[in-house]
Amino acid sequence: MDIESFREYCLSLPGTTEGMKWEHLCFMIEEKIFVIIAIDEGNSFSTKCTPEEFDELTARDGIKQAFHMAKRQWVQIADLDVLNDSELKQRVETSRKLVLAKLSKKVQEKYL
Repeated sequence: MDIESFREYCLSLPGTTEGMKWEHLCFMIEEKIFVIIAIDEGNSFSTKCTPEEFDELTARDGIKQAFHMAKRQWVQIADLDVLNDSELKQRVETSRKLVLAKLSKKVQEKYL
């Protein structure tokens, strides 16, 4: 998947906005980041994950602990080609769900 298709997919998810933070492109729900991309650094990106997923994901080539993010809760993926399109979409959806789950029930209801 190329960066423009990835961007379009992220923005297609209900309530998703984009913005720049720390010179990185971010996709957010209710101003909470669920994907952050270093577009100037080869499109490496980070997503939230569960501690259980962390070990499985980081065992794969091109995936490691995300810098400056909660330990064992965020992974950094070297580029968009590390995962196939289906896995990539699933990774984004899982990250979004994990971030949304931390918001109030009232906010969550807006997106169900």
